Amino acid sequence: MPRRLLKRIAAHPHLHLHLRLHSGRWYLRGFAAQLTDPRLWSPQRRCVTAAFGAGLAISFVPLPVHVPLAVLVAIVWRINLPTTIAATWIVNPFTIVPMYYAAYRLGAAITGVSPRPFGFRMGFEWLERGLGPIWKPFLVGCLAAAILCGALGWLGLELIWRWRVVNRRYRVRRADSTAG
Repeated sequence: MPRRLLKRIAAHPHLHLHLRLHSGRWYLRGFAAQLTDPRLWSPQRRCVTAAFGAGLAISFVPLPVHVPLAVLVAIVWRINLPTTIAATWIVNPFTIVPMYYAAYRLGAAITGVSPRPFGFRMGFEWLERGLGPIWKPFLVGCLAAAILCGALGWLGLELIWRWRVVNRRYRVRRADSTAG
């Protein structure tokens, strides 16, 4: 993958962050040791692929806490922080309805509930009457979709990354053998 490019663009971000954390932002000073961990900024395969899978899984949390949760997961598991945050951005105003509707349909299939059509209206009345019959299949579907998409995202990126490395090494060996 573009490891050399990433290293050139983000040359030692943990050092820059360390300086910024100690010069200001009083609310982040307590987290300086955790946020300056080099593994959070490492472009290595294991850190990036795990972060991508975790970010995809976090994107199915049906609450607006994706970025803080991504930061917390990246710090606890010591995986690539920017990749974790970027992967959660798959949920946006254009994709949120199809993603969560697919999660609801998956949850309905898992729980054996027949899917019901519903119309969303912002307000407490909809929360009381509209969300009541669908919350169980919706949450089960979100959990199942998070596990499935997180695992498939991690495995897919892992396989692509490995294939690119093997392919590159093969091309280098082949060029060396034909040149010499």
